[in-house]
Amino acid sequence: MGKLPLGLLQQFVLVARLGNLSRAAAQANLTVSALSHQMRQLEERLERRLFERGPRGVTLTVEGCSLLEAVGEHFDGIEHAMSRYHQRRHEALTLSASPGIMSSWLVPRLPRLVAAHPELELSLQSASVLVNFEREPVDVGLRYGRGEWPGLHSERLFGEWIAPVAAPELIAQMGDADPSDLSQWPLLGDPHPANRWLDWFARFGGTPPKRYVAHFDTVDALRHAALEGLGVALGRMVTSKSLIDAGRLRVLGGNYLPVADAYWLVYPPRSQEHRGLQVFRDWLLAEAADYFRQMPVSPRDDAALN
Repeated sequence: MGKLPLGLLQQFVLVARLGNLSRAAAQANLTVSALSHQMRQLEERLERRLFERGPRGVTLTVEGCSLLEAVGEHFDGIEHAMSRYHQRRHEALTLSASPGIMSSWLVPRLPRLVAAHPELELSLQSASVLVNFEREPVDVGLRYGRGEWPGLHSERLFGEWIAPVAAPELIAQMGDADPSDLSQWPLLGDPHPANRWLDWFARFGGTPPKRYVAHFDTVDALRHAALEGLGVALGRMVTSKSLIDAGRLRVLGGNYLPVADAYWLVYPPRSQEHRGLQVFRDWLLAEAADYFRQMPVSPRDDAALN
């Protein structure tokens, strides 16, 4: 078999830890096809199947897990030893956020940041999975949750609330159906583990349906189904606002349900002295405070539900 190139093993560790060829290729400055070819080349040289390839990414086989355990910590040691020699550029900032908050809330506001701080060089990563700050070269993230991420600094930006939303086409089809009586409407299942429709009916009255039109495992899929007129969804108002403003979704009734989850700025201890992060943090907190003041209802005005 001969000696394996260290670069090939390094790319294997990157793919194994990210579980996604596209993200790994972006970090390695390779095309997805080139990186995929390298992984197959490694499997051929080892005569072992290292990955199971699926529509949502790659997962390690038993042989792949064994290889990662054997070589991963050594590359971590090399990276740690070399980190002191890396010249850090404080005007460059890499940020990770979910697609929803990235596209609907952050990106529309970025022109103001760029105009005020043209020296910043932003690199934005949109991903549904949480970034691992220990293993990925990311400085800061925007997250949705309770602010409980051990080892990270978390600063609350603003809360969230939910309300029934539907496409104008569905509303037209329903004719004279009362938008405040949701028992008359086709409802889409809520992907939250607790099924927040139950909270909704408990708070505002009515009877939950015996069945939902369809269930979805992600908020993005649920939102898309609502846009297509499949049914009524419980939409997050922060990430749905741009669609509501554009007339692609409409809120049914006038009730809003506060939830306990919120949006947070998170970053690892190593980013605290990053001047670019300090500039971005100050700007973001000011934007968040201004946005909070303009909320039609405030999640802090009522007891937020889990």
